[in-house]
Amino acid sequence: MCGITGWVSYDRDLRTEGATLDAMTETMACRGPDARDTWTEGPAALGHRRLAIIDLPGGRQPMSADTPGGTVVLVYSGEAYNFTELRRELTGRGHHFGTDSDTEVVLRGYLEWGDALAERLNGMYAFAVWDGRNDTLVMIRDRMGIKPLYYYPTSDGVLFGSEPKAILANPLAPARVRLGGLRELFTMVKTPGHAVWDGMHEVEPGTVVTVDRNGPRRRVYWQLETRPHTDDRAASVAKVRSLLDDIVRRQLVADVPRCTLLSGGLDSSAMTALAARQLAVQGEKVRSFAVDFVGQTEHFVADELRRTPDAPFVHDVAQACGTDHQDIVLDVEALADLDVRAAVIRARDLPTGFGDMDTSLLLLFRAIRERSTVALSGESADEVFGGYLQFFDEEARAAETFPWLVPSALRLGRDEEILRPEVTEVLNLDSYIADGYRTAVSAVARLDGESDFEYRMRRICHLHLTRFVRILLDRKDRTSMAVGLEVRVPYCDHRLVEYVYNTPWSLKSFDGREKSLLREATRDLLPRSVYDRVKSPYPSTQDPRYAVALQEQAKALLARPGHPVFDLVDRERVREATERVTPQITQNSRRGLERTLDLALWLDLYTPEVSLT
Repeated sequence: MCGITGWVSYDRDLRTEGATLDAMTETMACRGPDARDTWTEGPAALGHRRLAIIDLPGGRQPMSADTPGGTVVLVYSGEAYNFTELRRELTGRGHHFGTDSDTEVVLRGYLEWGDALAERLNGMYAFAVWDGRNDTLVMIRDRMGIKPLYYYPTSDGVLFGSEPKAILANPLAPARVRLGGLRELFTMVKTPGHAVWDGMHEVEPGTVVTVDRNGPRRRVYWQLETRPHTDDRAASVAKVRSLLDDIVRRQLVADVPRCTLLSGGLDSSAMTALAARQLAVQGEKVRSFAVDFVGQTEHFVADELRRTPDAPFVHDVAQACGTDHQDIVLDVEALADLDVRAAVIRARDLPTGFGDMDTSLLLLFRAIRERSTVALSGESADEVFGGYLQFFDEEARAAETFPWLVPSALRLGRDEEILRPEVTEVLNLDSYIADGYRTAVSAVARLDGESDFEYRMRRICHLHLTRFVRILLDRKDRTSMAVGLEVRVPYCDHRLVEYVYNTPWSLKSFDGREKSLLREATRDLLPRSVYDRVKSPYPSTQDPRYAVALQEQAKALLARPGHPVFDLVDRERVREATERVTPQITQNSRRGLERTLDLALWLDLYTPEVSLT
């Protein structure tokens, strides 16, 4: 796991631009605290920061190979879980290896197959290859978009980086956000390829972007496809279990301490139990970590999203699986700390967060990083197996929009509630969302004979797997890598995603509950309490002192009348929220304060040029 960046300029010799390349590379220091290096030759300059996971002494980058036609250089972020098999195949084809790293397998794989290597990889990855044989840059991103990769075309080439901050460190890329970027910023639709920053693009999941003197061109090597499902219930459950066993086995491979993120829900509990069973064969115990808040269990109040606190279920799993478990218990002061909020924004480069659920995630990862370098997460199981409320909510099912935006589904409110009316009018977010929805569902093919209901549920599943999950994967990657922690997501293995996506909804919910296939496939591993537990999202603090802290911070912001945040945010709405008695602050009002504070910090940290044109 690492941070990569680079610059291709066909009209200049970049050996004179070492200071700029160094600046771009150093923005990735948090992603790669173990080593750094750069490589420059003529029109190409590559930078790398390394988090060492496999072959600690041998996987240094940029990694190069000399060929008769020119030098081929790789900067790589991520993990190829099938690198052992690929190495064996490449050795049989005459390749010789000087390290045990998966990085060298990827480099040799590119020499053998070119960008068709992408189809052969199983893993999470984002990498760039400078091919000196034909002076092209090849950028490849994993199928589900687990690892981020951005690029910025210039007049004579391209800039790229694992995160926007690497690109923005180059004077050729101004920190500017225009109307289209603001629309993306204030919606939860995750338009493929959109990067919010003006002129910048995201390498889309499952895509190869090749840059030469004629500019960039794209090739899609993987997308979610509709296929008939012929397995019955028993065969489907058995297939899911077989895939999960193989996936977890592959993703436990590391030369550094590993752990699991355990919430006490079905997803993380199943994953932890699978890992515990496999490591027990090797005489090892699983380390597990959970986040909690001071007083949360004792004073928990059930609501429509969270009916139970996590801690009792976490401890049931830890005891049943014999994990080496630790609760990371956070207090209000830490959750409300503006320095922590600023660290989240620096990690993500945008104020696109989830309030205290972002700050607690960063604090959790900081604590874990003191003890482990790799963590397995249950992220994405809800999207794969159908776990969210909106999968079962009739209004969300019937709505001609992204189902997570339907008020009855998540009840998160909308950003228009905090924006100035004139800003809301210019943004016209309803039209932006509607256009995005139509584009998204047009990509969903229908099986011959598929019922209207099954096709509607297929579309809902497709939207979650190609849009919503990318929001959460980006959040998980950027927040974890901000502290140098590699988080792996077993439920995003493309084999599992493809298989479960094509099971009909009647199989996904055969017992009338969410995630029926996953529950049944792992029932022998789970405590009964977890098997019976109703879906509960990532926790959020219920301590009223957190809302008080938000109000005080917002009052301090209101005392800065010239702050540019009030060019976007309605000052009076913020003032009203700060004057409410704490028990009367609704979840929407609390979110509005969090969003306002995030926007203000982002404007302070990045001083972007923001335009409504």
